[in-house]
Amino acid sequence: MKQWAVDTKRYQEGIHLFNSGSFFEAHEVLEDVWRAAPAAEKRFLQGLIQVAVALHHYSKENRVGTRSLLARARRNLSGYPDEFGGIDLKPLMESLALWQEALEDGQPVPPLPRI
Repeated sequence: MKQWAVDTKRYQEGIHLFNSGSFFEAHEVLEDVWRAAPAAEKRFLQGLIQVAVALHHYSKENRVGTRSLLARARRNLSGYPDEFGGIDLKPLMESLALWQEALEDGQPVPPLPRI
């Protein structure tokens, strides 16, 4: 990870929690990483946190909150290279787009995104 200056252990813990479906817990851990991160990583981390919170909202049947946070997350994650922070962003961004489309059309959502 080139020029990656965040708490790697906590960051990886947040990713693990996210990928295991513990979205609220992932958001909490990643928020701690975000608070201490240099400015260059803050928007990226904020985007990941927003994805976690969006999926937490979805688990609580808050579709409006889910859609809003997914849109903000996509804006925050756009502009980063396809590989950033040890994450392959292209499939994540594609998954988020499919989620947004499904929610807007009232269709079943695709599988949960992974980071």
